[in-house]
Amino acid sequence: MQFTNKAVRFAMTVSAAALIASSATASSHREAPGITEQPKVDASDFYMFKSYEPGRGKFITFIANYIPLQAPYGGPNYFTMDPDAIYEIHIDNDGDAVEDITFQFDFANELANDGAGIALQIGDATVAIPLRTAGQITGAASDSLNEIESYTLTHITGDRRSGTRSAVTGPNGAKFAKPLDNIGEKTFPDYRTYADSFINEVTIPGCSTPGKVFVGQRAEAFAVNLGQVFDLVNLVPLEGSIENTRENDDLVGRFNVTSLAIEVPTECVVGTGNGVIGAWTTASLPQGNVEDPSPTYAATSQYGGAFVQQSRLSNPLVNELVIGLPDKDLFNAAEPTQDSALAVYVTNPTLPALVDILFRDALGAPDNIAPSNFPRNDLVAAFLTGFPGFNQQSIVTGSEMMRLNTAVPATFRGGQSPFGVVAEDLAGFPNGRRPGDDVVDIALRVVMGALCHNVPLGAELGVEGAVEDTDSDNINLGYCNPEDAPVGNAPFIDGAPISARDMQNVFPYLNTPLPGAVN
Repeated sequence: MQFTNKAVRFAMTVSAAALIASSATASSHREAPGITEQPKVDASDFYMFKSYEPGRGKFITFIANYIPLQAPYGGPNYFTMDPDAIYEIHIDNDGDAVEDITFQFDFANELANDGAGIALQIGDATVAIPLRTAGQITGAASDSLNEIESYTLTHITGDRRSGTRSAVTGPNGAKFAKPLDNIGEKTFPDYRTYADSFINEVTIPGCSTPGKVFVGQRAEAFAVNLGQVFDLVNLVPLEGSIENTRENDDLVGRFNVTSLAIEVPTECVVGTGNGVIGAWTTASLPQGNVEDPSPTYAATSQYGGAFVQQSRLSNPLVNELVIGLPDKDLFNAAEPTQDSALAVYVTNPTLPALVDILFRDALGAPDNIAPSNFPRNDLVAAFLTGFPGFNQQSIVTGSEMMRLNTAVPATFRGGQSPFGVVAEDLAGFPNGRRPGDDVVDIALRVVMGALCHNVPLGAELGVEGAVEDTDSDNINLGYCNPEDAPVGNAPFIDGAPISARDMQNVFPYLNTPLPGAVN
């Protein structure tokens, strides 16, 4: 699929923009007041990309991260998933903002010895131990693992609650095991080998080719200068004004996260649309919750009623930096078809105005540096509708989803640009999102008006007469003009770099989690 000359100059109308809501909660990390009370269902990042592991180019990888800010030493219970919740990855393959396919993860936790747990003989009494393991863990059946975490994976076509449900199965049937978190190097002499044994080849209903699934702890991959960004952006966010170094990163190399990763044959998710898919992840809990005054390991409270969505995640950074504080929890509860209620946050965003207040003088600008093209149709296209002829779906519904043109081949790891599409790497963000895409820097540039200025994409997007590495390759996408964005071509950064070279080159791509202790 390619842009046409007409499509490049296509401008969204005000009425269409009014149907569109804000971008989502990706890279969320406690982004809404309500979700701070439910850390086990807090979605922190969502990735969707053509698999770039050698030999896997006909697959799409989805990774939904949950339970952010996991300190590696966070014992003794570490970070189990919530057995009362359901975690889901939804795929819309025609553009109506309604899920056509859902992968639903449902977890169970149980103690060893048929629920009694590991116990030791202490004098004349048999006493349960307080820890999750009583010895070293290698993955052998004889390991003294005190708590076993497992999950089922269900493939749903149609509505997530009333659609057709079928089990995704692996070598041991419909039940999958989740590895214990990386407690430390004494508990795990070889954690990587142990965790890799939980990567399963799976049979997905309706797919003639097997896929893969892995659920377990991974090293955090979202690079961000978190402390300074939220301290009133306590840095001058320009290349050359701040050192771009790992030392500025408050997450990568410091925290872990739990990943729900599934690799699916492309042919199994594209449906009858134009090959562009949209996707998002959610977590839900039953509506009713009554605390048990006599809690047990099996239940500390009683849940009942219909499932209610607690978190929702797709494109990066907007629930933190775009959605207004009064509506953050509302967005987490909403489905894409309801997004019009929050349209003003993306068509008239406040973040550029805050950047103007903080940095107009630092950038040497005499006047307002925030983009002035309202409604912000450039942001509408980037995050909420996709670009016509490239990653826009066959039905155009203004809604917050991450969109991926499945016809664009994967870029091998060594050839990926952290800046994705605007750096002429069409397999990167915002055409899906890969772990090595530096979405903070990209988002800063786009929100400050990068798409109002020429971008070197004419040849890549099929614009008539455009030739690579010539002036004709630099095109304006037609959403706004350079004078609308006074600093739109400035090299905004947060000083915390990331790239695909920092990640694994095989499924599940994110690195082995940091150990809680080292020998």
